[in-house]
Amino acid sequence: MNEKIMIVDDDQNICELLRLYLSKEGYATEILNDGQSAVDLVSTIKPNLILLDIMLPELDGWQVCRKIRATSNVPIIMITAKSETFDRILGLELGADDYIVKPFETKEVVARIKAVLRRTSNSVSEPVKEVHYDKLSINLTNYEMKVNGVQVDTPPKELELIFHLASNPNRVFTRDQLLDEVWGYEFYGDSRTIDVHVKRLREKLEGVSDEWELRTVWSVGYKFELKKN
Repeated sequence: MNEKIMIVDDDQNICELLRLYLSKEGYATEILNDGQSAVDLVSTIKPNLILLDIMLPELDGWQVCRKIRATSNVPIIMITAKSETFDRILGLELGADDYIVKPFETKEVVARIKAVLRRTSNSVSEPVKEVHYDKLSINLTNYEMKVNGVQVDTPPKELELIFHLASNPNRVFTRDQLLDEVWGYEFYGDSRTIDVHVKRLREKLEGVSDEWELRTVWSVGYKFELKKN
């Protein structure tokens, strides 16, 4: 196992505990203790995943997440002492893939890391997973979405969600179905997670084409609708 985990937390005890457990699981680790260093060094360290605390000196975790998402789709798991719904949703809106609330069990952290890496890893032996529609192409092998031929930065979970919907055009999915089929059973979030990601996708896709639409089916869920001419 060669995956590298970047741990961003100003609590030395937590960092060393995470390093110990992740090393036992075969992960390489890099520890940073402030937000600005994380932003400055992410392109140099090239982590496979970032564990990102919210309460940080220099820049808080939300600012760090926003800045990293401007240039990278590296998976991010937010670590926070705050358990309010608003804080969780804000992290997801900024592009985080998952979140963990302190105090946490190290086994849970390892399980979440494995789950996120499983969802976002690319295997060269797998066939290309790609769908094409008018002015839109989504490639799940390379984790790329293009609109009008131009690549649009899309966090992994957003891309997996739109790929899942677009691979099943005109089929309505409930929020719970999408949580189960896209996020998987390891995810402990609620159905509002889906609404957050759909909102962000609509900001990227609204009005792109008259031939398809990411549509809300009220009281049910969402679907990728192909419009009839």
